[in-house]
Amino acid sequence: MNLKPVLIEARDMPDAWFQCIARILEVGNNYKITKGSYEGAIRREFDYITVHVKHPGVRPLIPDIPPGLGIPPPTTMEYVEQYLPYLMTDKVEPNETYTYGQRLFGFKQVEKVIEMYKRGHGTNQATMEIGRPEDCGTEDPPCLRLIDTRIKNGKLHFALYFRSWDLWAGFPSNLAAIQILKEYMASEIGLEDGEIIASSKGLHLYDYTFDLAKIRTYRMEGKIEKT
Repeated sequence: MNLKPVLIEARDMPDAWFQCIARILEVGNNYKITKGSYEGAIRREFDYITVHVKHPGVRPLIPDIPPGLGIPPPTTMEYVEQYLPYLMTDKVEPNETYTYGQRLFGFKQVEKVIEMYKRGHGTNQATMEIGRPEDCGTEDPPCLRLIDTRIKNGKLHFALYFRSWDLWAGFPSNLAAIQILKEYMASEIGLEDGEIIASSKGLHLYDYTFDLAKIRTYRMEGKIEKT
């Protein structure tokens, strides 16, 4: 059976998350995890997906849950703010082998891209890489692998690739934080904030969120069924 790539065109971040949740219930494939996070659990995953967010800076950056559904939100801005130091500084705790921020700021990639664009916009070289060759085969390789950039029509745009990506909570938290990084870089370069195109061959739901996703997309009554 051939792979089935999916394209989502979204207005803003909450719209992107909702569309992905609805679509994965329709076309995702279930399989048992044999290595990685939640080993032994069932994961529902897209073969490949590209999500184009046209206005990612529109607030709120994270999805809300209608009160009548009775389920918790996938993330909060408080969590995103706690996460930001791990994206926007080179801080690494003693028990951590890396953070995204360590790869971006510790190797001065953000600084170099800003300076590159200050010298001129006609380049395709301004890619910030999270993944490194030595990550292959490690116990917990980075999910976010690269942040590529483009300047068009006076705006800074991001193109992202995730090797694996938790749709329920990781997707909205990661994109909100990455959007804040993009806004910071655009301001430093002297540009307007632009769009985000994110791709992944591993955007997924874990089985403990299947019912939550069904409730949010009105495929199930507002209560979690016991299984």
